[in-house]
Amino acid sequence: MNQETKQRIAESLRDLHLPRYHEIPDVGLYLEQAAKYISGCVSPLGDMALTGSMISNYVKKGLIASPVKKQYSRDQIAYLIFIAICKSVLSLDALDAFLRLQRQSYALQRAYDYFVREFESLLLFTFELTDTADMFPETSSDGKRLLYTCIIAAVQKVYLEKYLEALTEEKNE
Repeated sequence: MNQETKQRIAESLRDLHLPRYHEIPDVGLYLEQAAKYISGCVSPLGDMALTGSMISNYVKKGLIASPVKKQYSRDQIAYLIFIAICKSVLSLDALDAFLRLQRQSYALQRAYDYFVREFESLLLFTFELTDTADMFPETSSDGKRLLYTCIIAAVQKVYLEKYLEALTEEKNE
């Protein structure tokens, strides 16, 4: 792959900003609004979109709480952004186990903000947009180590798919 293509791929992710917890709308989003909002947040990462039926399935499986008056809250949106990013590297059962562990260990706002910050940091490092990535200290809990492993897997999947897509495009030109 030529250097120009590598730079184009990296640049497409340079300004990625996943919303922090306080930036997620807290007005209550209806199902299709929630799906559109989440899909827009993760669209630079590739095929991570969520549909309304996928969200409904996550509610039925108990991964997130049922909407109140058909509206999804900030908490539910935060969980769904995590699910959208990690669903391609974790089974539904593993996602459920992760969310249960998080609920026992950390408040959602803290856990979610930590996840998106670490995800963005590792993504930028992997695509060679920064020279360093934040790493867990050796005293990290098992839960943090599991989360970091999940982040690595999700970032590597994005990396692999972006580069394979670019190679295919180069070949077809």
